[in-house]
Amino acid sequence: MVRTALRVILDAEPDLEVVGEAATGAEAVSVVRELRPDVVLMDVRMPEIDGIQATRRILSAPEGPRIVVVTTFENDAYVYDALRVGAAGFLLKRAAPEELVSAVRLVASSDSLLYPAAVRGLAAEHARRHPPSAPAWAARLTDREAEVLRRMAKGLTNAEIAEGMGVGPATVKTHVASVLAKTGTRDRTQAVIAAYESGFIRPNA
Repeated sequence: MVRTALRVILDAEPDLEVVGEAATGAEAVSVVRELRPDVVLMDVRMPEIDGIQATRRILSAPEGPRIVVVTTFENDAYVYDALRVGAAGFLLKRAAPEELVSAVRLVASSDSLLYPAAVRGLAAEHARRHPPSAPAWAARLTDREAEVLRRMAKGLTNAEIAEGMGVGPATVKTHVASVLAKTGTRDRTQAVIAAYESGFIRPNA
């Protein structure tokens, strides 16, 4: 029923097309490898293998899709675990149709962090249970790269970061790429998670 509702909402958009569905985590991995979608909506709690394991397996391949985990509760520990293994963001099952569509478009463009305040809350809870330790990569960031990472954590787009720092969007894009390389992360979400987990950015600061 939930998959049917999602399909109806997304297929109603002229720029979006649902190319496949899966009922279990194992099936999701198989379907994604066959159909190669741009974005995957992944339930965190699935039969056979959960959404976290399915996300990890899907993203073990190069050029994997952007994955948004779908959950009932935003403070679910499963959500944070999914973000840590590579999910680009998460979406609540009670989200309004326009929120769903906006989330899919946002992660597809990968130019901003989905729900930065919620990610910060999850990171704060994780930091409470797991005290951070300073990472080696922090010393390798230039001042500009460090500032870009902090602004990424606020959910700003490249254009917004460029305007705030008084530089061109192309320069910001270069800084973002350098941040990802130095932090050893695949995208903005994982870079921000790494920044919070390491204490480079304090969730409550």
